[in-house]
Amino acid sequence: MKKVSYDLIVIGSGPGGYSAAVRAGQYGLKTALIEKQPRLGGTCLLVGCIPTKSLLHSAEVWQHFLHAEENGIACQNPVLNYPKIIERKNQIVGRHSKGVEGLLRKNKVEWIKGYATLRGGGQIEVRGESGVRTVEARNIILATGSEARMLPGLEPDPDVILTNIEILNLTAVPKSLAIIGAGAVGVEFASMFNRFGTQVTLLEMLPRIVPVEDEEVSKELERVFRKAGIRVETGARVENIRRTDGGAQLALTTSNGKQEEIQAEKLLVAVGRKPNTENIGLENTRVELDRGFVKVNPYQQTAEPGVDAIGDIVAGTPQLAHVATMEGMVAVAHAAGKPATPINRNRIPGCTYTEPGIGSVGLTEAQARAKGYQVKVGKFPFGGNSRASILGSHGGFVKVVADETFNEILGVHIIGPEGFELIAEAVAAMEAEATLDTLTSTIHAHPTLYEAVGEGFNAVRGLAINA
Repeated sequence: MKKVSYDLIVIGSGPGGYSAAVRAGQYGLKTALIEKQPRLGGTCLLVGCIPTKSLLHSAEVWQHFLHAEENGIACQNPVLNYPKIIERKNQIVGRHSKGVEGLLRKNKVEWIKGYATLRGGGQIEVRGESGVRTVEARNIILATGSEARMLPGLEPDPDVILTNIEILNLTAVPKSLAIIGAGAVGVEFASMFNRFGTQVTLLEMLPRIVPVEDEEVSKELERVFRKAGIRVETGARVENIRRTDGGAQLALTTSNGKQEEIQAEKLLVAVGRKPNTENIGLENTRVELDRGFVKVNPYQQTAEPGVDAIGDIVAGTPQLAHVATMEGMVAVAHAAGKPATPINRNRIPGCTYTEPGIGSVGLTEAQARAKGYQVKVGKFPFGGNSRASILGSHGGFVKVVADETFNEILGVHIIGPEGFELIAEAVAAMEAEATLDTLTSTIHAHPTLYEAVGEGFNAVRGLAINA
């Protein structure tokens, strides 16, 4: 059979992969996308960001019902219909997966169904239901994503030992849940199920939860979690995990050396993600790896000519959907001979959808000081924001890290209501290289949550009005 040739082939249909394929179609390139799963969207859409945020939204709505009387609304004996919540989540995922199909058709991108293996020289072997075929392309983009890491000796199952996949398909709210790992995934599920009424125990081996965030943000989230009834153990060591008739049992050694047995109906393992770079034929290329991650240059090019890599498999970049998407834009533009601006890794926003929400960009205070900046910090509490009071969400703050010498904005860290939305202004400002002067003279509408961001910038000079 004659090989079919393309200008560009993308392997993987997550946000980075399908966005890259769509952009290639927009540029007029003959493009194909290879996906082994029966549905498009990758981890983010099918078993990650989108379904998780759907459940988090339902948890927020449930809390509104439980506290309706505080807003003068009588809502007696509300009932949580968890199967309906899961059904809604599945509908959202299905609708958006179909939407990705529509985007590919609209931009004349061919969807090749099957498992892709690189054969070198621009050739890809695809194994699908209809057999084996070979396609080739001048440019190939690897967007194969990642999967949850599992602790040694454990295997996930639908009933007790869970990853992000299994926990999204529970049919009932568990009475108790132990979570190992307090990164974004761990704390989001802790926040969610705590609001649904689950007794949650959050275990983290590092000294603080959400360890990539500014230290003050970590402390505030832990404070809020403890107040909400979540047990938080940092500096914790977990051993001897085993299934029991009642769920899972594990041996815990706390930071002060105390040992105890913990029993939980469900156990979520959220200890990070590993790149999907095995068994995709990299040995047939000159692609270089670093602990399983693909090494690339600023234009996402690997050591193999014509092969680029984006997303969770790339060494040195955060495993975030929006990072994968922008890396895809860079790779496609460069391949198509269009202007391409490499990603500035200090301008990548991080968002965690807990209650309160977290949004951050740039350097933490500790990182800025370690780099030798003359640091000046401003903090503004949401307790001084009228809109936060209206919403009944007073906790948290906006923290701005700036360079005292040149008024450069080095980082912005938010924990509070809609913190993951509010970070947008800071990202745009830093990308545009706006100074502290620019932001302090920018009018912020009243009453809004994002007024707090403006107050945060003013707080650097001690000029916040409502603090």
